[in-house]
Amino acid sequence: MNVLRQAIVYVRNHFAGQIQETDEGYRFCYDPLYLSTENASAVSLTLPLQSEPYTSQILFPFFDGLLPEGWLLNVVSRNWKVDPKDRFGLLLVACRDCIGNVSIREEEI
Repeated sequence: MNVLRQAIVYVRNHFAGQIQETDEGYRFCYDPLYLSTENASAVSLTLPLQSEPYTSQILFPFFDGLLPEGWLLNVVSRNWKVDPKDRFGLLLVACRDCIGNVSIREEEI
């Protein structure tokens, strides 16, 4: 499996794991250190805490749900020059400071 792009997932500004776009689809895995912390919480109800990676042929619905829609999607797509069909690319540019406790970054902060 070749990793095409990846992003760092934060929960309440704590490094929680990585999401990757691969030639087979998508992969999300919690960080082992994050899993061992006392206050670790799941990214979503559909991605409960576990050490095994999650895989999917489509972008996980939780992460896809973080993306803007409608006119805001058009603004983000136009301003960042990202194809609106490139869901992972949109995740990288539009979900740095999401509403809620999850944020996505291209690199660790």
